[in-house]
Amino acid sequence: MPLKRFNPVTPGSRNLTTVDRSSLHDGDPMKSLTKGFSRSGGRNNLGRVTSRFRGGGHKRCYRFVDFKRRNFGVEGVVERIEYDPNRSAFLSLVRYSDGDFSYLLAPQKMVPGDRVIAGDTVDVKPGNATYLSSLPVGTIVHNLELKPGKGAQLVRAAGTFAQIVGRDRGYVIVRLRSGEQRMILGRCMASVGAVSNPDHMNVLLGKAGRARWLGRRPHNRGVSMNPIDHPHGGGAGRTSGGRNSVTPWGKSTKGGRAKSRKTSSKFIVRSRHAKKG
Repeated sequence: MPLKRFNPVTPGSRNLTTVDRSSLHDGDPMKSLTKGFSRSGGRNNLGRVTSRFRGGGHKRCYRFVDFKRRNFGVEGVVERIEYDPNRSAFLSLVRYSDGDFSYLLAPQKMVPGDRVIAGDTVDVKPGNATYLSSLPVGTIVHNLELKPGKGAQLVRAAGTFAQIVGRDRGYVIVRLRSGEQRMILGRCMASVGAVSNPDHMNVLLGKAGRARWLGRRPHNRGVSMNPIDHPHGGGAGRTSGGRNSVTPWGKSTKGGRAKSRKTSSKFIVRSRHAKKG
């Protein structure tokens, strides 16, 4: 969708850039597919802050998204495309031939009236879903499962996509947007196409208040804190902190690896850190 830019009639609109959502559904979501959404304010079950600078924000209603494509083998019709405040991508409300409704992540170029289906063999068109092993090499996909039947975990953000680049002994090799190439079981499901709202990355909030509506609180630097609050804190006047750049917990932020090797790392064919070429 195109971007909207505004004349600087107020300070907050001077640098404001948003996505034009005029073609989306202008109304409430389907009530049977929603529930109340309570925020944590960045705190865990002990009430301690584990994610800093979070809190507040506008009241939201959570939409149940069908990441498992439960209506297997049943054709559906896209009723409308909707905005979802809980994610960067848009949602499509699908009415199936058996009378069931569900929300799906809307791919690019999907419009109301399109027909979608999830099955063993489907046409390679946006919105259809099938097993990775059934899709030809070179297909653009999103909504990827990592374990069969668990539901999509990869490639769900606005504008993202992955590409099938090969097959190997029951596995499918997929290239992600980060450049990483990973082996995924061919029995895992994926949807065809790229995720909607690719212009999300170009949005400029324009003022601090819009960040507060999204639940983002002000972020302050470590050097402006006291020594008890941050390793960079303290000192007379403006000081650089007296040590290398670190997190509040002393971890280096100068490019060191933060991710520990996990059991799924053995499925990485090419790391996203490998040199391009």
